[in-house]
Amino acid sequence: MRVQDIMTRQVIGIEPEETVEVAARQLAQYNIGVLPVTRQGKLCGMVTDRDLVIRCMAINRAPGNTLVKDVMTKQVVSVQPEMDASVAAHLMGRQQIRRLPVTENGRLCGMLSLGDLACREESVMDAADALTDITANLSQR
Repeated sequence: MRVQDIMTRQVIGIEPEETVEVAARQLAQYNIGVLPVTRQGKLCGMVTDRDLVIRCMAINRAPGNTLVKDVMTKQVVSVQPEMDASVAAHLMGRQQIRRLPVTENGRLCGMLSLGDLACREESVMDAADALTDITANLSQR
């Protein structure tokens, strides 16, 4: 099974020049925890609800005046749609991430989440292994 067979194709994203306030509203409106950041369709970062809190709110930056590009994660791990889903799951575990943007020629074409993997019988064990790897270091904190 390939990533493209199970990824979410309808992805809500945001531009890097939008404000943190707009990002927060989108996260709330769609009940999601991450937004891929794109410039002209090309993936340039990811912004999570945690990024908004740690890199904006916790240091008293004004969400209406702070840009997404100033709080986003710029180093993004992504996968190709043709990648084997089990390889993507192992990558999630190694990198300790729950969601992977899917890109083709640098352009965002989908998102793969642990939930996508867990919903398919043939990849449920890969999802479980990835979650185990992701949470393995929580007890060491």
